[in-house]
Amino acid sequence: MGAGADGQRRGGRGDRQARTGVAGPDQGPGAGTCHAYSFTAPADLCEAPGVARPARPRNDLGQYDDLVGEWWRPDGAFAMLHWLAAARAALIPPASRDGAVLVDLGCGGGLLAPHVADRGYRHVGVDLVSSALAEAGRHGVTPVRGDASAVPLADGCADVVSAGELLEHVPDPRRALAEACRLLRPGGLLVLDTIARTWLARLVAVTIAERVPGGAPQGIHDPALFVPPKLVVAECARHGVRLAVRGIRPHPGQFLRWLATRRGAVRMVPTWSTAILYQGHGTKEGV
Repeated sequence: MGAGADGQRRGGRGDRQARTGVAGPDQGPGAGTCHAYSFTAPADLCEAPGVARPARPRNDLGQYDDLVGEWWRPDGAFAMLHWLAAARAALIPPASRDGAVLVDLGCGGGLLAPHVADRGYRHVGVDLVSSALAEAGRHGVTPVRGDASAVPLADGCADVVSAGELLEHVPDPRRALAEACRLLRPGGLLVLDTIARTWLARLVAVTIAERVPGGAPQGIHDPALFVPPKLVVAECARHGVRLAVRGIRPHPGQFLRWLATRRGAVRMVPTWSTAILYQGHGTKEGV
């Protein structure tokens, strides 16, 4: 989800080298930054009676605060994110060394955590939404509040970088991809999934999904931010990651059953088309 909507301008290489590495909860990014959430009074308690709230713009981060109770509901607003997290985790092998780190960009409520908990990684989650980070922290993720376009972690700190349903929420996907690749150590793995920039994706992910009862929250996506697969592959290649891309979709039978009952998990399966939703994975050059 949207860990990069309010990106700040990055400095030069000197600034990058000054970034902190991944550290424990009592030091580095985890101290004073990761756990210092800012909670305010609910907006509906501060408004005069009878005064309607203005409609939020599409892709507004405030929606995630409103929906914080939905993260871990398997039949809730983020149900498909659970299915996508399981599909992403299927691409992540067990850690190959002690102290391996998985950086989860746009981690949201930490939905990837239960799928990789037994694989030997320290799971670090990066997001801009403090309420989502608090949820992730409760599920074993080390939370770092940060922008996916300027991640406050050191070069080469990660064995795996996950960017699940992130790129369609950031204003500059090229910068977010550059950051994902920067974080990877040589031989490290990048896994991602996002929505294609096509009329079909707009029809399915916005027009239809937002009208289906129990479907996507209104305004959660801005189709102007959807990302062509060719751009993702090209940008990763520029930064030393050869990405393989394939289309994915919910298993048709399981999905129809879920729509009818709102029960059970739905498996994401490969499809020949990348016109709606696609998944990518690749390793960074070097040893």
